[in-house]
Amino acid sequence: MKFIDTHAHLHFDSYNKDRDEVIRHAFQKGAKAIINVGTDEATSKQAIELARKYKNLFATAGWHPHDATSFDEEKLISLLEDKTIIALGEIGLDYYRNLSPKDVQKRVFEAQLKIGIERKLPIIIHDRNAHEDIFNILKKHKPERVVFHCFSGDYNFALEILQQGWYISFTGSVTFDRGHYYGIIRDVPDDRYFVETDSPFLTPYPYRGKRNRPEYVEYIIQHIAEIKQKSPKEVARQTTENAENFFSLHKKLD
Repeated sequence: MKFIDTHAHLHFDSYNKDRDEVIRHAFQKGAKAIINVGTDEATSKQAIELARKYKNLFATAGWHPHDATSFDEEKLISLLEDKTIIALGEIGLDYYRNLSPKDVQKRVFEAQLKIGIERKLPIIIHDRNAHEDIFNILKKHKPERVVFHCFSGDYNFALEILQQGWYISFTGSVTFDRGHYYGIIRDVPDDRYFVETDSPFLTPYPYRGKRNRPEYVEYIIQHIAEIKQKSPKEVARQTTENAENFFSLHKKLD
């Protein structure tokens, strides 16, 4: 069963001892591609370095809202010029931890959005407890390709996102918060969602509490398949196709 893990952080320190093994094993287990996501200048550079090393491992660059105070527009523009970069992100707002002031988060989010729109890049959104502000800013700037990574909103918010032509992405959270996600998974159009691990975080059941790995996408796919009453193979095929289209991977995959 082939799959694409559309959001991972394999450059994080928790993989320092076995990073090569984790990546090789993921491809052996069926990964067609892995998208390694940057969260500031340093991690975006690390994502690029890994993408240069491995076939079908791609990079993104952006400033996470936690790191908004360190944002540097010129550095982001330079990072986005690298050939391994396939998207802008993850960017957005996080009102749960508020590690950066809200006004700074919003200013940096809008600045990055403008850069991504100018370059016609897919945009990966981080949204935690900031649904209304994120939605209003996105509607103001009207980017074309948007995915809400690790979707955490309710059913009505999912509908609002889908009505704008945007996408949602499911993590291991769907395996241990079934009630919250059931209706959303059931009703999301087949061509408008992805699967991701957000490794090393949000490990799905039955490995919850342990470090996440890209091949654990399998458990997310199985859960979605049960709700949608489809085979896991069909969900894997559909989500792989969705990711290939959204991130324009067709000509990049080996």
